[in-house]
Amino acid sequence: MTPLGILAIALAIVIGGVLVLRLHPFFVLVAAAFVVAVLIPDGELSAGELVAEGFGKTARGIGMVVAMAAILGSCLSAAGAATQIVGALQRLLGERRTPLALMASGFVLGIPMFADSAFFLLLPLARAAWQRTGRHYLLCVMAIVAGATMSHSLVPPTPGPLFVADAFGVDMATMIGFGSLVGLASAVVGLAYAHWADRRWPITPQAAAADEPPAAAAVSPAPTPPPLWASLVPIAVPVVCVSLGSWAGSSPEQFPAWLLPLLKLAGERNMAMVIAALLAMLVLAASSRSLTFVRSTVAAGIQSAGSVLLVIAAGGALGGALRAAGLAEVFTDLAPTSGLALVPVAWAVTATIRIAQGSATVAMITTAGILAPVVLEGAAGCHPVYIAIAIGCGSKMGMWMNDSGFWVIGTTAGLSESQTLKTAAAMLSIEGAVGLLVTLALAAAFPLV
Repeated sequence: MTPLGILAIALAIVIGGVLVLRLHPFFVLVAAAFVVAVLIPDGELSAGELVAEGFGKTARGIGMVVAMAAILGSCLSAAGAATQIVGALQRLLGERRTPLALMASGFVLGIPMFADSAFFLLLPLARAAWQRTGRHYLLCVMAIVAGATMSHSLVPPTPGPLFVADAFGVDMATMIGFGSLVGLASAVVGLAYAHWADRRWPITPQAAAADEPPAAAAVSPAPTPPPLWASLVPIAVPVVCVSLGSWAGSSPEQFPAWLLPLLKLAGERNMAMVIAALLAMLVLAASSRSLTFVRSTVAAGIQSAGSVLLVIAAGGALGGALRAAGLAEVFTDLAPTSGLALVPVAWAVTATIRIAQGSATVAMITTAGILAPVVLEGAAGCHPVYIAIAIGCGSKMGMWMNDSGFWVIGTTAGLSESQTLKTAAAMLSIEGAVGLLVTLALAAAFPLV
């Protein structure tokens, strides 16, 4: 069977298993990987060995970062750091700019924790703003979504962009920098749509049945929130460490010789995330003054990381099997010759898979597995970071009823299905399209190759 035929079968299994049969993405991705491995003619490894190799390589590459990010997010959530960050932004921007503060808070909190956890943390603040003013409830809700979902798909160490960057060989500092730039630009445009939607469809909060956070985040906050600096340090430290480590690696002459080994150690992404997680645990311990509370919070974070890591590793297994099927040669021949042509192609493939099966992370993982042969062979025609960002933007397109995030936003915010479609879902598609345009502009202005 031809590589493209094998790819078609794999996509049918992934989309059909998740959308039609509603099976867990982990099982679907593993099943697809085994089918691909079996269909490879005269493979060097057996089907089981090939799948296990891809699974293990992915888990080894990003497992530590995902686990530490989950601990970091759980500890900051339980410590009440989100409230401190939002309060500081409100004071900085003013009460009238509460939606902007919520968008910025969602973006910041979407980096160390999952988007749904950030949404649950910030939604009570949207309700509180409505109770004070009696206006702009929908605007505040959409502002949270605008920020948290963009950083969730574009800025590591969240799993989706971390996996794509790792698959394409993009260093974490570069992905954080360009992902933040594109994500913030898209979120600002999304916020503008939220202002328009709030004027057109004024909505008041309803009593939502699902007003509690998910089990993985269901840890009562500490009684004494940390100061602002302590809330921000665990988020900033990995970004600073990785950036300095990358800088020291590319320009060692700009640093003292005695400092280079330390920067190399702290700038390695696994070590940087371990440091950040330890700092978050210290913040929680200082706020709660309870070692038992810290232990239970860390355990909740590890549990949430486990299921996510299994899905990501299964996606790595599928990607490895597809590469072994010979897609590198096929896609290298079919790759667009224009330097920027692969950017919209990556975006469109991700958007199609996202609309078909619902999960943004699964869509990113699947597309990365398909296009990694082209990128790793150097046939992309532009810097891999732009392909990675285009994939993240494509994952924002077409949120509807087959996406768990659709129901998280709608039910917790008290929106009907039609209201969710024309507000949050439409805004995410606008952000995804804007993100593609910004990515193309950056790739043209700063090719990096």
